[in-house]
Amino acid sequence: MAKWQYTKGLHDLGSGCFAYLQPDGGWGWSNAGLIADHDQTLLVDTLFDLKLTREMLEQMHAAVPAAKAIGRLVNTHSNGDHTFGNQLVTGAEIIASRACAEEMKERPAEELAAMQRNWQQLGEAGAFLHEVMGSKFKWDDVKNTLPTRVFDDELKLKVGDKEVVLKTVGPAHTRGDALVHVPKDRTVFTGDILFVEGHPVLWAGPVDNWVAACDQIIAWDVETVVPGHGPITDKKGVQAMKDYLLYIKAEARRRYDADMPVFAAARDIALDRFAGWGDAERMVVNVASLYREFGSKQELNVMELFAEMGRFHAELKAKAGHGHAHHQHSH
Repeated sequence: MAKWQYTKGLHDLGSGCFAYLQPDGGWGWSNAGLIADHDQTLLVDTLFDLKLTREMLEQMHAAVPAAKAIGRLVNTHSNGDHTFGNQLVTGAEIIASRACAEEMKERPAEELAAMQRNWQQLGEAGAFLHEVMGSKFKWDDVKNTLPTRVFDDELKLKVGDKEVVLKTVGPAHTRGDALVHVPKDRTVFTGDILFVEGHPVLWAGPVDNWVAACDQIIAWDVETVVPGHGPITDKKGVQAMKDYLLYIKAEARRRYDADMPVFAAARDIALDRFAGWGDAERMVVNVASLYREFGSKQELNVMELFAEMGRFHAELKAKAGHGHAHHQHSH
């Protein structure tokens, strides 16, 4: 679906739906959405810090005057790159799944701000976090702003005359993922149930819930799919995500059954047709989560996972650099 340019800023999807995109879609560079009808607006997610969120809200207000006072905000899941700008949407009802709201309480921005300040004391995990996120975003002025309304399975809302359906599909990417479906406009905002041209990260699982979430989107009559990260797509993008999840599930299972250690397995799985996707180091988290699902008792905390992702990331970079040098040498 090349009609949507992957450029930073607000994209009018027609009929009152908008997508706000942030290339390149890697760590922290998330997308958001706006649904407007008559004088009512609903915002889908905020961004990773206040400066980015402020810039987005200004663009939305310029395009949709009613967005000056956004009535409702939906957080698709708990990650900071979809919630840390919540405090700027003053006066809005903030809606999320119950599990998302719980998870948001546990992971306030203060935690990331402290990691950002002390990254040099945090070893390899700190260095990797600093490289991919710490120098690009600012969290010291973020106040944890929690949902004011929660739902369990499904919630139907009206934005003007438009029906919007919020559907819980987690635990998958996180414990409380939800999709935002606008049936009349054949549009869905997926949050991080969909990454386009980037490796997803399976923090929570089970993987089969995520596959089922892909099937849910494919079953709906939708033509415009706004992912949590990456360019706007259609059902083909959703199918690619489903294929990736089934592929790594099968590949990780084979290695688990052969007693291959988790970090070795993450490196051993061929990237196959997903080789062009960004952030391949997330395979570390994905395989660790799959191993846990298969019955592994190895407890890996998030800092160990970030440290290992950092090592994998450095290896991939060195490999890419080496290939390049070799290529030049052959001329």
